[in-house]
Amino acid sequence: MNNRIDYAKASPEGFKAFGGVYVTVHNSGLPKELINLVYLRVSQLNGCAYCIDMHSRDLVKLGVELEKLVLVPVWRDAGGVFNPRERSAFAWAETVTRVAETGIPDADYEAAAAEFSEKELADLTYAIGLMNAFNRFGIAFRSTPAAAAKLEAPARARASA
Repeated sequence: MNNRIDYAKASPEGFKAFGGVYVTVHNSGLPKELINLVYLRVSQLNGCAYCIDMHSRDLVKLGVELEKLVLVPVWRDAGGVFNPRERSAFAWAETVTRVAETGIPDADYEAAAAEFSEKELADLTYAIGLMNAFNRFGIAFRSTPAAAAKLEAPARARASA
């Protein structure tokens, strides 16, 4: 997989602006594990290999067990693996990410608002919006997942030798 462009280098001002939202989300008070679980779920919904790879690695670094990580796509059927806040965050992430399909029904909002304060819900929605934007950059510009880059490096080295 080859990157089409390095969008951060091509437009550093835009990347910096998105980076400001990223910092705001991570300083919001929401748990880092919850934020990264939401980033992972949104990236799965959008099919962004780069972000799925990155946020899976971030969650492993945070100490999330493999058993939990692999059940993110099927969180509704995972029993007690995910706590109520995580399940609520996943449901909110799905309805917001699929806004064109869902229209974000009142019942979805009310369920999320029952679990999160207004500030938390706003910050969670910033996180969801940010990841949706980064997924679009990753997919549009074919950002190479770390796992793919690692596997492709020996082949490139042999080809250039």
